[in-house]
Amino acid sequence: MKFILTPTRTERTRSMRRLPPLHALRAFEAAARHLHFARAAAELHLTPTAISHQIRQLEEILEVKLFHRYPRPIRLSDEGAALFPVLRESFDRMSNAIAGISQLDSERPLTVSVTVAFASLWLMRRLPALRSQTGLNLKVEADNQPVDLSGSDVDVAVRYAVQAEPEDQWLPLFEDSLIPLCAPDVLRRHTLNGDAGILGLPLIQYRWNCGAEASPSWQRWSHAAGLGGAVPEIAQHFSEEINAIDSALAGQGVVLASSVLAASAVAAGHLVRLSETELPGRTFWAVSRSNHPRFAEVERFASWARASG
Repeated sequence: MKFILTPTRTERTRSMRRLPPLHALRAFEAAARHLHFARAAAELHLTPTAISHQIRQLEEILEVKLFHRYPRPIRLSDEGAALFPVLRESFDRMSNAIAGISQLDSERPLTVSVTVAFASLWLMRRLPALRSQTGLNLKVEADNQPVDLSGSDVDVAVRYAVQAEPEDQWLPLFEDSLIPLCAPDVLRRHTLNGDAGILGLPLIQYRWNCGAEASPSWQRWSHAAGLGGAVPEIAQHFSEEINAIDSALAGQGVVLASSVLAASAVAAGHLVRLSETELPGRTFWAVSRSNHPRFAEVERFASWARASG
């Protein structure tokens, strides 16, 4: 007598997972994360048309709509909102697992994303000390656009924010303030009579890229100094903080600059602080993905940065 063992329903399910094509799932996850087909296409090195086609293929397989495409901008449907966090977590776990078992992963440089100003004014001059004191080898990605940690090979990003966000792991580095600074040569050319006299100097302004809240404007500084809220005349405008600080270093006027980013120039005597009146800044953070396989190195970088600030 022969016995035939029939697989149970659970066993059949495990051996024959019914999953849509991986490329369609990746296209949907990227588009849901960016809420933008073109940005998802750029991340995956595809065209927006290909992204749209793959998502429609997934919708046909699942027999649901994953996005509301009109009116623009696109937004997730209820079904898409339910699927997205599951896929994002799954892709993150796969990425972390692959990085964890890769023999070469521990040998590659730790990739850190920073703004152009932070790279030029704070990090670059400290890189030799970082290597000798921690043994870390950094790959520096300087860009003023915040990087998507889940969609790149960046290990840690230096962020400027009021408080930590619930996603990812946020390690505080140092508190910042905005202080009035100029080159010593400016003081030799102009007579300074207290805080009111500062507003009579050539004032340098730059565009604040962290939202309107707490922008380091001379009007806000004047109010903090008890001089009223009058709008002082600005001698020079810049789009980037680093250019405004360079202008101050060149003796072209006074800038409200980050005390953290300008610390080296102040210590060297290239810039002079003109007043104790300051505007509150934000906090510099080291941010990494949750459960990052190289988090011990990220913590080593953050501890070194705090000690070097």
